[in-house]
Amino acid sequence: MKHTAILLAVPFLFLSVAGKCRAQSAPEGKPAQTITQAGSQSPSKGPAAYFTGNVTVAPLFPANETAAYSGADITFEAGARSAWHTHPTRQRLVVTAGVGRTAQWGGLVQEIKAGDVIWCPPGVKHWHGASPATPMTHLSLAGEVNNQNVEWMEKVTDEHYNAGTRIMNTTQATNTTHALNAKQQGIIPIAAFTATGEQENLKTALADGLDTGLAVNEIKEILVQMYAYAGFPRSLSGIQTFMAVMDERQAKGIRDVTGKEATPMPADWNRDEYGAKVRARLAGQEVIPPPSGYQLFTPVIDTFLKEHLFADIFARDILDHQDRELATIAALASMTGTRSQLQFHLGSAMNVGLTEGQMRDFLSVLKAKVGDKESESAQEVLTAVFNSRK
Repeated sequence: MKHTAILLAVPFLFLSVAGKCRAQSAPEGKPAQTITQAGSQSPSKGPAAYFTGNVTVAPLFPANETAAYSGADITFEAGARSAWHTHPTRQRLVVTAGVGRTAQWGGLVQEIKAGDVIWCPPGVKHWHGASPATPMTHLSLAGEVNNQNVEWMEKVTDEHYNAGTRIMNTTQATNTTHALNAKQQGIIPIAAFTATGEQENLKTALADGLDTGLAVNEIKEILVQMYAYAGFPRSLSGIQTFMAVMDERQAKGIRDVTGKEATPMPADWNRDEYGAKVRARLAGQEVIPPPSGYQLFTPVIDTFLKEHLFADIFARDILDHQDRELATIAALASMTGTRSQLQFHLGSAMNVGLTEGQMRDFLSVLKAKVGDKESESAQEVLTAVFNSRK
């Protein structure tokens, strides 16, 4: 099914903000508190274009000049859920009643319940909703950029929604933030050996990646992305090695999972704007900065970066931004003369949601699967990134 991404020009889920407000008295010329009376703002039905099932949105407050985020109470009836979407800055959900489900792209469907708090970093593709048998209400706090705080994508299929869930309690949530999953670990040596051109090592990494659950199309996507960082010759050599690996496995009767195809983008999408927003999110910036440095010196490379790398490639949803950044930092850490780019992308990996624990796990995998020299060099740069974020 073909889906298009729609970027709303109004705040996420804020369909109506008209309500009865009462300002408290304050000394002349001083700001005053404002109280919005309960029940004074009319709830609205969640639009069918962005939700499956019955959803009620009760606005609480809009963003303003001093607080660039809005709030709403959203109630999902049993079986209802949002479509896939991302946020340009961030979102925090507080489950206040019932039992629900949520998942990010490429991850497990997780169960959430009253009292749970969900933090979603910028650019992470995800959805949330009720469980099949129980309604769920959550408070949503979403940041805004230029009056926009959501990019809607395709709807969540019944097959995905009904997939087996995993209870997410405090202990499990803590543990999952300190380790990369098997598929993420598999990305690292594939990207590294593609970038360095070590075909025999790449052959082993490709087979291991398939064995740990990476789909054929996911590996193809890693190899394609590598041309933007290591060049066409290394990317094409990697693809040819992968073709040989697939031939060998098929001859042995191994049938690997093909995986999904990329969701087509609208014919009229603004690639320059999309790419600029993605790059800003990777940099941890809420507002796109004016051009500077190399962007002014060689404008055409800036165009290529925005319209091709961060639009044409990063918009392909076979891999999410976390997986793409893992591939990027693995390649850059294995190459020479790329320290500044590695430093930027180590920060970007954290800006799209990878934790310090997962970044340390990245170093461990790099050391075990690629080499001591690469790991030690990356460790030095990562330490500087950690220090800059304190």
